[in-house]
Amino acid sequence: MINISNVSVYYGERALFDNVNFSITPRDRIGLVGRNGAGKSTMMKIIAGQTLPNGGGSVARPGGASVGYLHQDMSTPKGKTVLNETLTAFDEVKKLEQKLEDLHIEITERTDYESDSYMDLITQLTDANDRFELLGGATAQADTEKVLRGLGFKSSDMDRQTEEFSGGWQMRIELAKMLLQRPDYLLLDEPTNHLDIESIMWLETFLETYPGAVVVISHDKQFLDNVTKRTIEIEMGNVYDYKASYSKYVTMRAERRELLQNSFDNQQKLIAQRERTINRFMAKATKTKMAQSMQKQLDKLERIELDEEDVAAMNIRFPTAPRSGQVVVEAKDVSKSYGVYDILDQIDLKMDRGDRVSFVGQNGQGKTTLAKILVGMEPNTGGEIQVGHNVQIGYYAQNQAEALYPDMTLIETMEMHAPPEMRPRIRSILGAFMFSGEDAEKRVAVLSGGERARLALACLLLKPFNLLLLDEPTNHLDMISKEVLKQALMDYDGSLIVVSHDRDFLSGMTNRTIEFRDKKLHEYLGDINYFLERRSLDNMRDVEMSSPKASNVQNGKPVVLNEAALRDKKRLENNIKSIEKRIGDLETDIQSLEKEMSSTDFYERKESSKTLDKHARLKKDLEMEMAKWEGVSMELEIIA
Repeated sequence: MINISNVSVYYGERALFDNVNFSITPRDRIGLVGRNGAGKSTMMKIIAGQTLPNGGGSVARPGGASVGYLHQDMSTPKGKTVLNETLTAFDEVKKLEQKLEDLHIEITERTDYESDSYMDLITQLTDANDRFELLGGATAQADTEKVLRGLGFKSSDMDRQTEEFSGGWQMRIELAKMLLQRPDYLLLDEPTNHLDIESIMWLETFLETYPGAVVVISHDKQFLDNVTKRTIEIEMGNVYDYKASYSKYVTMRAERRELLQNSFDNQQKLIAQRERTINRFMAKATKTKMAQSMQKQLDKLERIELDEEDVAAMNIRFPTAPRSGQVVVEAKDVSKSYGVYDILDQIDLKMDRGDRVSFVGQNGQGKTTLAKILVGMEPNTGGEIQVGHNVQIGYYAQNQAEALYPDMTLIETMEMHAPPEMRPRIRSILGAFMFSGEDAEKRVAVLSGGERARLALACLLLKPFNLLLLDEPTNHLDMISKEVLKQALMDYDGSLIVVSHDRDFLSGMTNRTIEFRDKKLHEYLGDINYFLERRSLDNMRDVEMSSPKASNVQNGKPVVLNEAALRDKKRLENNIKSIEKRIGDLETDIQSLEKEMSSTDFYERKESSKTLDKHARLKKDLEMEMAKWEGVSMELEIIA
């Protein structure tokens, strides 16, 4: 158990935490929630032992327990392939392999079977073997490939260099390493920010059976509901512990505050009534003694205190949009390829002045790619892009908050983006985004993810744009900030493109919804709710999981497989049969060895070390065959 005792943290005169206490038990599933800047990431660092509470307090961790901490500023080493870098998670396994080999050699050479030192070697071998199995040593490579695939990597990605991937994909590599290390306490700070829906759902399933404790910070309500069973809220320097998932916590929190408010109001009425009686009695000499007695009782009354509630919010209003031409932007026959990979295939898009469009669909279908093409950050492979007369584009990229210069202060960041006429207003704009007073002199590096997102949005208000293109603008924003941003966009009088998978955020915001699917655009003349109704889907996860695979159905009609496809299908089916036979044979051999190993005198036999080696090898072969079976089955599913 990890115990957080009387922890206090101060920034100047502000108390981020004030004598907070809670504990994390070995199988806990905790969601750490609170407003941006409330101190969630700071608390995570304190739990992980990466920072100390400057106001006192302590964190007691059990001896020998391992802690894994995934945070937003991790960097992946260069010079290795994705697979080899991820396999570094098994460094302890490699050391154990060498230790097991050395022990086997020594045991084979010894003949003093009755001696204490020989029995000590047997104990060491057993302990090392148990630890090796616990860490997944026999199946390290198979497990690594399985986790990487679950997080979205393809088989063809395994041998690519890590530096070929974007920061978001490198973060997936770090997450994979952490999951494979299986720490006793797994701390995840915004793990879903760089994952698509399929990977998020895989991670949810993985964490369901995770043997250790999990503490997660996330603004994804559904992820929190699916993963956590306990919610710890950080608010105004205090922590509030709820034995409930996020949605239940929201209800319980409202009920708690209502009950506390009612109790407070009733007590205030009682106090006021007694004070009036005391004042009346004090005016009469015969009642003075009684009044003094009542005053003592009132002084001893334990007063109910109302906790402060953080209701501060951004105050955003986008500048009036300059008038543009009737056609804002138009794409004709636009295609985009990365090497042999086609992302967009001869798509058309036309936006008129005042149009409000949402881009939705599965990750990897080209939403961000088209956004970058429209703003000129990415060249198109084919077709043509025309930007309309007097169109001024304001672009918020997915990684906009991360792209800020960490060594610059907030005021310097704003000055860099501001035209001369806006510089006198910089401090007031920062104030509207909840950065007041000396906050302006903070360096970007010390800001939380949510604070960086607010700063990046503030930079958008420095110039008047008539086309806003926002790619996942709600990443890192807390629930209240999301609502404020949504209202500001609803009031915005220019044209708008929003890339998002957040249904609540998109609801009612746009008049056109464009789904990216199979390298094409599919348009619906309505907002996200109209689109979901037409697609008969309940939520955005269904949308992003529903991209039709390359199957034998197109436009709702069956397609007869050609001869080549039929041959491929037959080949895969035969391959599966062969793999299944090998799996059966391996399972039989493993069961036979395990029966032999269960004998009471097994470790006294000379051939025991060879049997253990063979058992480990067969287990590894079984995992590899299972991985092959899974891969071939997926290929067959695609064409079947």
